[in-house]
Amino acid sequence: MKEWQAETGYECWLRYARLEDGKLRDTYASVCGEIVTAAGQSEVIRAAVEELTAALEGMTGTAPLVSSETSGRRFVAIGTFGGGLGAVDAAADPQTVESLGEEGYVIRSLPDGGGAGCIAIAGKTDRGALYGVFHFIRLLQQGADPDKLAVTESPKNGLRMINHWDNMDGSIERGYAGRSFFYRDNEMTEDLTRIRDYARLLASAGLNAVSINNVNVHQHETLLVTGAYLPKVKQIADVFRAYGIRLFLSVNFAAPIQIGGLDSADPLDPDVKKWWRETASGIYRCIPDFGGFLVKADSEFRPGPFTYGRDHADGANMLAEALEPHGGIVIWRCFVYNCLQDWRDRSTDRARAAYDHFKPLDGKFMPNVILQIKNGPMDFQVREPVSPLFGGLMETNQVLELQITQEYTGQQKHLCYLVPQWKEVLDFDTHARGEGSTVAEAASGALFNRPLGGFAAVSNVGDDENWTGHLLAQANFYGFGRLAWNPSLTSEEIAREWICMTFAADKETEDVIAGMLLRSWSIYESYTAPLGVGWMVNPNHHYGPNVDGYEYSKWGTYHFSDCRGIGVDRTAATGTGYTAQYHEPHAGFYESLAECPDELLLFFHHVPYTHVLKSGKTVIQHIYDAHFEGAEEAAGLLAAWDSLRGKVDEGRHAGVRERLAEQAEHAKEWRDIINTYFWRKSGIEDVSGRTIY
Repeated sequence: MKEWQAETGYECWLRYARLEDGKLRDTYASVCGEIVTAAGQSEVIRAAVEELTAALEGMTGTAPLVSSETSGRRFVAIGTFGGGLGAVDAAADPQTVESLGEEGYVIRSLPDGGGAGCIAIAGKTDRGALYGVFHFIRLLQQGADPDKLAVTESPKNGLRMINHWDNMDGSIERGYAGRSFFYRDNEMTEDLTRIRDYARLLASAGLNAVSINNVNVHQHETLLVTGAYLPKVKQIADVFRAYGIRLFLSVNFAAPIQIGGLDSADPLDPDVKKWWRETASGIYRCIPDFGGFLVKADSEFRPGPFTYGRDHADGANMLAEALEPHGGIVIWRCFVYNCLQDWRDRSTDRARAAYDHFKPLDGKFMPNVILQIKNGPMDFQVREPVSPLFGGLMETNQVLELQITQEYTGQQKHLCYLVPQWKEVLDFDTHARGEGSTVAEAASGALFNRPLGGFAAVSNVGDDENWTGHLLAQANFYGFGRLAWNPSLTSEEIAREWICMTFAADKETEDVIAGMLLRSWSIYESYTAPLGVGWMVNPNHHYGPNVDGYEYSKWGTYHFSDCRGIGVDRTAATGTGYTAQYHEPHAGFYESLAECPDELLLFFHHVPYTHVLKSGKTVIQHIYDAHFEGAEEAAGLLAAWDSLRGKVDEGRHAGVRERLAEQAEHAKEWRDIINTYFWRKSGIEDVSGRTIY
């Protein structure tokens, strides 16, 4: 059995483990024995050189020589086009260079880069070169031939952002991997080591922006935009800047009242506008490349423009005016709905809310405002339709919001690889401009020729040693970054990249882990909420089954189960009219009981338990079968992982096994509670005669 070095998972996919293939190791040591950059390079290029040096030393056992001149042997050249390195300039023609944009790069094997040949890694900017270095390292980790490199890449999305829901007391809202590594006891951290390692992870996955505090901005966090905390915020921004990442802050819309001494936060009040202009100027004096503000307003008791009879365009544009002279942007979340609903009122539909609020404002936002739209109309459920705002907003910048942290998908105690879910969202054809009008194209800005766009996601990291609690949840963080860079990558491609870098696995081990990841979302869905109905969780903390947990609550999340049937009628003909928010053909598909996809049936229709699905099963039998099968498959995940004992180091194997064992047991609880509930509701027996309590 192989001897393993003790590992914690801290290095994630940047392990840089020594290559076992001796021939490949010697080849890399020879071909990459020297790194050459132009003299006087930027801190971003220096970070790139440090990363490649660490990677090569880890993988080959030999640290490369770093210099500004070639010594006559083979080398790696890192730099920007026109930056003083001939090998870099030889890597691409002017047309290619121009096409790269601000963050694209070229990786090219050159036969004669000063005598012995070289590998050029180059960008139009230093950030492009940094991303190119991380791509090059990824290729080396996967055993690429260094003599056959010809890569040209640019990101598909301008904004690729992580939203932290960290609070200054050290807690993290919806955090399942320890506490914040930015804050503790209402102060900012003094030790920047982990933050620097985090910046490396962000950049290696292709991410370029981060907001470091909760969108629910509390008392202490409101002060982050003031001189009391800006020097500390600047220190963190300095760390991120070295890796090409811009720092954002979530702001409190009522800050002019709470900390500014004003008696109003009315976005049309001249004094309020002046306060925000002065506040923004103060931030940019301290942090010249500050990204801007992330805002949650008029949502779940957060203050906003509604208080003053204003709309979201008024609120967002007021902040945008303050940031515009400095090049900053406002990211305004569309998660706005009535959270004080009467459960007796079936005419009010939370799913409609975002579209109803923001569609009438399309085209009224300033050019430096981006609307951040959740992937679905509700709240990160394991299955819900794509938000109709994608394709609905044609004159407004937009960014797709995803949730990496597994609030409703097992809270990183359960394995749930979310990339397949995200891929379904990205590939959804809105038909806003005819066939091929995908969410990926809408979010990027390309579909409607918008200047700004991209992806944002709620972080799943904390101060746990392995960052994500469940080691395999690292794949979701990495996968988000890779999809934000290139939405056309497949779920399997991303999974195998991550496995290769994280475990340096043999093919058999890679296949087992890839199979586990790729099955896990459908497994989780099968033993939790059926057919798109959602929300069958315990209130507040959202972990574990509770069919009626939100059924009579103020939040507007109901399934309307009775003795005859289940589901929400959202049709235009007889229900809430939500289906009409989509372009055709989706409006028609969702409206039609016959054509509605089974996996979303109960989201759009209330049907009898005896309704026959396209699979040929009745709804009630599907519920029974899916939950029995899901629990069995969850146990299968544990068995698959157990088969890797001895092929994965003991520490990481034991940590994952503990989580999978809990998942297997918890899946049984889901199975039994959900099945029992619906057996008692419907009175219909399981045709297979299995035990239902």
